Amino acid sequence: MEQTTIEQRYLDWIYWTVFLIFAFSLHIRLSSLSETVICKISNSYFSEKTALDFYHLLDAKTEGRIVILKFYNAKTDETLEKKDSSYRPYFFLSHPLSKSDEGGVQSLYGEVQVVKRRDLLTDELKELTKVTVYTLDSYRRAGKTFETVWENEIEYTRSYVYDHDLVFGAPYTIVEDQPVLTTNVSQEALTEFEDTFAYAKTADPRKYAQIKHWFGLLRQPVPRVKPEQLGLKEASFERLHHAFMLARIANIPVAEAYQSRRVSDWLKSMIYTCLRKNDVLIPTSTELRRGLKTHRVPGALTVQPKAGVYFNTVVCDFESLYPSLIDSFNLSYETVNCPHKECAVNRINECAQHWVCTKRRGFYSILIGALKDLRIHWLKPLSKNTTVPEQERKNAEILAKLLKLISVSSYGVTVRIHGLACPPLAECITGYGRWALQTTWNTAEAKGLHPTYGDTDSIFLDNPQPTQVEWLIKTAEEKLRLDLAIEKQYSLCVLPAAKKAYFGILPDGKPDIKGLTAIKSNSPRFIQTVFEGCVKELSSVKTLEEYELAKKKIRATVKEAVRKLKSHGVQLEDLVYSVKLYFDPNERMAANVKVMPQPYQCAVQLLDVGKKVDKRDSVHFVKVKPFNYKGKTFTVKPMEHVKSVQEINVEDYVRNMTTALEQTFAPMGMKLEQKLETKISDWFGK
Repeated sequence: MEQTTIEQRYLDWIYWTVFLIFAFSLHIRLSSLSETVICKISNSYFSEKTALDFYHLLDAKTEGRIVILKFYNAKTDETLEKKDSSYRPYFFLSHPLSKSDEGGVQSLYGEVQVVKRRDLLTDELKELTKVTVYTLDSYRRAGKTFETVWENEIEYTRSYVYDHDLVFGAPYTIVEDQPVLTTNVSQEALTEFEDTFAYAKTADPRKYAQIKHWFGLLRQPVPRVKPEQLGLKEASFERLHHAFMLARIANIPVAEAYQSRRVSDWLKSMIYTCLRKNDVLIPTSTELRRGLKTHRVPGALTVQPKAGVYFNTVVCDFESLYPSLIDSFNLSYETVNCPHKECAVNRINECAQHWVCTKRRGFYSILIGALKDLRIHWLKPLSKNTTVPEQERKNAEILAKLLKLISVSSYGVTVRIHGLACPPLAECITGYGRWALQTTWNTAEAKGLHPTYGDTDSIFLDNPQPTQVEWLIKTAEEKLRLDLAIEKQYSLCVLPAAKKAYFGILPDGKPDIKGLTAIKSNSPRFIQTVFEGCVKELSSVKTLEEYELAKKKIRATVKEAVRKLKSHGVQLEDLVYSVKLYFDPNERMAANVKVMPQPYQCAVQLLDVGKKVDKRDSVHFVKVKPFNYKGKTFTVKPMEHVKSVQEINVEDYVRNMTTALEQTFAPMGMKLEQKLETKISDWFGK
């Protein structure tokens, strides 16, 4: 009995010893530099259809220099805050330090370490001084303390996320107190991916890897997180879904993805994520600009229209022209004007002052090319696939638009945005664009096609045979490495002499109107209606005989419009011009100009009766017979000040209407004279 008691006590001792060792080790882990706090939330805001047993990274914030990662688990309805007090702010200086830099480091109480990073522009390993500081204030002061400093403009929590290879919006499992990215993709989806993007696997392995990375992230489910968990008052799940997708692509917090419209910030985060992941030193803004100041960059090519009326016009567009050029011609920050002498021959006439690297793949080309390919080869087909659920198609369509927005912004940010601007790169992008359009135009003419107009990424072809169009598309793909496709067809197309202004009739009879004065939103409803009536007469035209008949009907439409104006048979509200003010009307009044523009005439009258009118406000006015107002001749009144249609200046409205219509119909031989008393039959060509 006593022996049994001794054995039992011995076993109890072993049990408690093991327990205490375990508890002590657990205490050490919980009190270490990486601390975990779990907070229970009440019932989910959205109903859960599928239990998601992972933690999605929502946000990152700080308490002093302590980084706090915020995760959300949809299955358990919990948030998890992971704190890390071991991380320090840092930046880089040249090595060895100058006397001035040594003094600066001491003033910030920094710790120094010699490290190596790859220089983006030279592709060489570079020795640098890594300066670690203890406060965020010291980190912020670095830019003013040192003449040349790297990576001091990166927001502190983003720096943490980049360094730890984390992705906002992505699902994680917590393994030994550390977040581990979870991207489960079904075998069926993987097989589909391999089939779709097989072309890039050997031809462009780095782009293929980036596509696969984003594909895996975008295939992950989205939790139905409460809006208040994101600091939002309210949010639809559809918009939250899109925010999670953007957060994963751009690596920005989910709440920011929900609210932000600054595409440049999205691109900047994508770039920083990529460079930090590959241990590449992020260049200063001056280095990216190659020491140049930002300046206006020569734009796209617009070929002068061959004014006239055309039957069966085919319009071909380059698919995502600028992103495609960045991808296909390796246009990136480090590849334009690279240091390799042998690459200097790789130039085109449209930007002959620059050359492009042929020895290494540009990281920007990879990122933009991957976005473009995901949109074109995965999301666009998915959005039109009737075999998948409607919501999935809708999500794919919206995500495709989001990726397009990022892609098409890939040129604009290189012009002037701080930290992204690179004039040589911007000049190459537009230069290759001009080259691509001009080369396609010349190729079409040499093959016997008849191009009539070209603008940026579009070429208009007059009455081509289907085989000719197919040949041109194939040739563009083979010789230019660009995707050219039929964008639209017009049964009838009217090209004025002015650039960027035309209209066409689509096969279903609907008009497609671009850049014409009469249809602009600030034009009176009456003039817009007359214009639309004229265009409607052309909607069913297929032959020359029908075209001539339509011209007669257009004459009748305009004649009736003039009659209504002369007889005051038009409602005042249909004669209102709406114009946005681009200057402060009070300043215009103080300037005491001799002739005041009509929108400001309206603004002055409104101000005088106590109405508040500011810059960027829209004013609504009617053209009236000239009258004296405070010693000046005014020709408009605010809409609410006009008592009768008898006050309108009929001649002015006829002149404005005929001017607007003439821009459109002059190619049809329908010259409109700006004379009120001229017979309507004289206004049109016979």
